[in-house]
Amino acid sequence: MRNVIASLLVAGLFVVLAGLAFIYSGLYDVSATGHHWGVTRWALETARTRSIEAHAAGIEAPPGLGDPAKILMGVEHFAAHCAVCHGAPGVPKGDIAAGLDPQPPDLSHASNRYTPSELFWIVKNGLKMTGMPAWSDHSDEELWATVAFLERLPGISEQDYAKLVMASLAQGGHHHPDGADHDAAHFAVVPTPQPKP
Repeated sequence: MRNVIASLLVAGLFVVLAGLAFIYSGLYDVSATGHHWGVTRWALETARTRSIEAHAAGIEAPPGLGDPAKILMGVEHFAAHCAVCHGAPGVPKGDIAAGLDPQPPDLSHASNRYTPSELFWIVKNGLKMTGMPAWSDHSDEELWATVAFLERLPGISEQDYAKLVMASLAQGGHHHPDGADHDAAHFAVVPTPQPKP
């Protein structure tokens, strides 16, 4: 029995030393232009998915998430902060997105993959090793409004998105806790509404 335990300890020590040697060798390409190995991608995606589920488990969505006023506030945040990387109906992803690995996902179906609580947790806390920043310096009200917009996003056309953004601009944007209003400069990625034929 001692020989078995000793053999397992030696094998475990060898795996640890080999792992450390690999890490210190610099052989793994961490550049954004080089893609992850399949096993690395699987490990990161699985860890990310399980972490989101675990950390969002105790979060409850506030009532009235579908309120049009919340959606309007959410589209303002989305247009100003999210569309540049994720794109939007009629708005392609910006140049920053092209240089990220993994690529920022198209969020038009995020509500099919994540619960509102999980979306809130992601938007508030960001995601390591993805380029997704944390928006924890924004109010929970604004972040829940962004989730409300994401919940509505699957059914929004290019024209609907442009109308929502224009309606948000017409209301002067959302008042942030710091007292600063977002102005039209924040909406450089907004498509120009196209006339109907």
